[in-house]
Amino acid sequence: MVTNAATLGRSGVHDFILIRASAVVLAFYTIFLVGFIACSSPVTYDVWHGLFSTLSMKVFTVLALIAVLVHAWIGIWQVLTDYVKCISLRGVLQFVFVIAAFCYLVAGILIVWGV
Repeated sequence: MVTNAATLGRSGVHDFILIRASAVVLAFYTIFLVGFIACSSPVTYDVWHGLFSTLSMKVFTVLALIAVLVHAWIGIWQVLTDYVKCISLRGVLQFVFVIAAFCYLVAGILIVWGV
């Protein structure tokens, strides 16, 4: 059996499930933030800091960051596989994207846990 090192899951079914699961996490995170902003009459720095200083919000935010990474990784892999036929260019683009995505993840974790 030939496996592709560029995919995140082991097969198309795993990628499908990972995309759907990450989309659900991102939808819940977005709904929560929109609801919080709608229910908090003046959203000041103190209110925002109070929200993100709780452990549950930090964990939820890191989970959302990981979901963005998974969702984007699989999506970019699919787009590049479909539209970039030059294998070396596709490899370079995937490498650049993965480095950028992990930098965003590390920066997000440092920002969230620095509050």
